[in-house]
Amino acid sequence: MRSPALRHVLTHLITPLLMCLGMGLAYMGAFVTPEPHHLPVAVVGSAPEAKVFAQTVKDAAGEELDVRTVATRGDAIHLLKSRAVTGAYVPSAKAPELLVASAASDMGATAVEKVFTPVAAGQGAPLKVTDVARPVADDPTGQGLFFLLIAVSIGSYASVAALGAAGAALPMRVRALLALGVSAVVGGIGALLAGPVFHLAHHDLAGVWGMAWLYSAGILFIGVGLHTFLKRWTTLTMMVLFVMLNFTSSGGLFRPELQNGFFGTLHAFWNGAGFVEGVRSLLYFADDGLARDAGTLTVWLLAGLAVTAVAALYERTRRTGQEAARPEPAPGTAPGTAPGVTAEPHRVSAGPAEPAAGQEAEEEIEETVGV
Repeated sequence: MRSPALRHVLTHLITPLLMCLGMGLAYMGAFVTPEPHHLPVAVVGSAPEAKVFAQTVKDAAGEELDVRTVATRGDAIHLLKSRAVTGAYVPSAKAPELLVASAASDMGATAVEKVFTPVAAGQGAPLKVTDVARPVADDPTGQGLFFLLIAVSIGSYASVAALGAAGAALPMRVRALLALGVSAVVGGIGALLAGPVFHLAHHDLAGVWGMAWLYSAGILFIGVGLHTFLKRWTTLTMMVLFVMLNFTSSGGLFRPELQNGFFGTLHAFWNGAGFVEGVRSLLYFADDGLARDAGTLTVWLLAGLAVTAVAALYERTRRTGQEAARPEPAPGTAPGTAPGVTAEPHRVSAGPAEPAAGQEAEEEIEETVGV
């Protein structure tokens, strides 16, 4: 290829094309064909008939369901509110009942209803569905938290692009302080959207802000640290970590039991899942599981601080090496001129600075593609 300009453009098209491929694989792989995989359900009853019924359901469903029995309806409600099961079936010849908690997952509740409706029909009775943890009326499907996750995530990784490109000349400690401040602001925006604007959160707004701040700070510190090493490839990396793998495994649309094993496994420790499940715990489940989810976000923040610290050490070491390698000017020679050469103070060449400025601007544009 003889045209350097054309080769330059084609090289920079690699990033958006990889984004296209990655987004397609991630979103379509995670969301297109949701199917139950070991979906946890319970059958209520302590009599031998209940155990036989549970085993019959398990045998018919195969690997789609994990079926257990519980003694009482109260035990089943406790399991639902701790999100240990997705649904609980109460057998009855006249009035069978299915207990669900749609605030944990509207899609999960729908899935178990599809499983047990024909079971009740086979007993010759209509199925009564009771929702023991319903989302607020302003968020009837409970999926508003997923879109809140998207807003907070974009504010976080887009800020990484700004801090990395526009703030590259700043010392790392200044960029770290900016990351801390920006994450607090992003968390505040998230709380504002969740509370006064869209009314997803009718209480514990301070807790929502705290979870959003923890989540955002982890992303920002990881991104600021990675930018030192990855430069213009930082945005692609951030999109892989905090969009492609993050949104798809968060549980905001589908519970992990409705996804394939890859995304279901990520749900156990990825930061988006920690945020979504943590806010659910705050708003609907009396803080049950909140400590675990806050711990997940704290681990991601600590990882970000570690990456930033490594980047700061690398930058300091590189700067020290460059200063040591710079030749000392000879006595009587102006700095930056060779011995025996007279400095020309009235002639300033902008040549070297212009390519650097152009490269920095180009890098900033490259990073902003991901936003």
